[in-house]
Amino acid sequence: MIASLARGWHSALTLLALPWRFAALWWRGREHRGYRLRWHERLAFGGPRAQPGAVWVHAQTLGEVKEAAVLVGELRRFNPSWRYLLTHGEAEGRAEGYKLLKPGDVQAWLPFDTRGAARRFFRRHQPRVGVLMERLTHPNLLHRAAQAGVPVMMANARLGDADLKHAQRRRALLEPGFQSLALVLAQSDADARRLAKVGAQQVRVFGNLRFDVEPPVKLIARGLEWRQAVGRPVVLAAGTLKGEEEPLLDAWRALSAPRPLLVVVPRRAKRLARVAFEVRERGLVMKRRSTWGPLPPADVLGADVWLGDRPGEMATYYGMADVALLGGSFDRRHGGQSLVEAAACGCPVLMGPHTSDHENVAELAIAAGAAERASDLRAAVARAARLAGDPRRDAWVRNAFSFTAAHRGTVNRVVGALLALMSTRPVPADSPEAVRGR
Repeated sequence: MIASLARGWHSALTLLALPWRFAALWWRGREHRGYRLRWHERLAFGGPRAQPGAVWVHAQTLGEVKEAAVLVGELRRFNPSWRYLLTHGEAEGRAEGYKLLKPGDVQAWLPFDTRGAARRFFRRHQPRVGVLMERLTHPNLLHRAAQAGVPVMMANARLGDADLKHAQRRRALLEPGFQSLALVLAQSDADARRLAKVGAQQVRVFGNLRFDVEPPVKLIARGLEWRQAVGRPVVLAAGTLKGEEEPLLDAWRALSAPRPLLVVVPRRAKRLARVAFEVRERGLVMKRRSTWGPLPPADVLGADVWLGDRPGEMATYYGMADVALLGGSFDRRHGGQSLVEAAACGCPVLMGPHTSDHENVAELAIAAGAAERASDLRAAVARAARLAGDPRRDAWVRNAFSFTAAHRGTVNRVVGALLALMSTRPVPADSPEAVRGR
């Protein structure tokens, strides 16, 4: 009864907020046009239908799409006849997810969490099973999945301390969703304990799927080519968030000349204009990545700061950087980004004190000698400037590669768990798989 009332309030507030949600999408479309496309899918109206019995994979962000790509690739090798429904919440993730599609697959926005949209989503697509990458989403959608008999699992599941507190404050709304999950595959023991506290029942610790994501060799090679062209040390600020860029730039300007090249890649595309303003306000010469092609021209090479404003190129930046500052870890309002991609590219990492969202990976990386923790951003900037160009960083690079290799293999365990879960859900009679089996 309480859960039903909570969903009712949630649905009413979601409906009331729709004008603001669509306005926000239009605003975000300034930086990425994808946010302004196919709005009808946000309410589960129209668009292509998935084939009955498709495997539904929800990957909200660009990073989650990369994890989903590894999982889908393994599943395709197991059974090439399966079809997939890929859903997303961010335009950068959707653009990357498009590359995964094969004939018969469908891609759509995950609809806003109204009761009507949830009902239309399952009526329209009729998936056989659902996989949520990393996090829980949409109470109404999960409630409708349970009613439709669609088992849903969380893969690569994580729940930081801040997320735990949030979930506990909204227990009446979120706990039924966690309880409805058929399986939860946690990244670490700590994640598993937190997930159990908010109602998850079938929780297992499988490791981090992101270690199985291999960065594109072509992008790393391009980064190495850029590093050679620059001809000086390079420090990367990777995935910075609100509250980090200003103190970063202040600390950077305070460094003695000659300074390394600073490459800043904000986590959110909507922050690009603000970061560009902050750079210019401090009298630093800035060049935006989108202003050149495969190779940076001469006027770009002498800039103080590069602003990474093209999605999907993080491996390039990690390839060219001597050391990376981990965004989200230097402001207490955030819980840090994942450092796995940096390690996979052989890039040493300096992180701040706030890494609760990926605490297990952060501590493992420090123990492996692939990362260090700094007390604050100013100390991290000073350390990065000393480390960049120092031959002793080569040991960090070797440690980073070894660290990544030691934690690969999660995808095989996830595939096995998903296959077992799918065996509990009959194949729809009108699905291509069932038709071929007749």
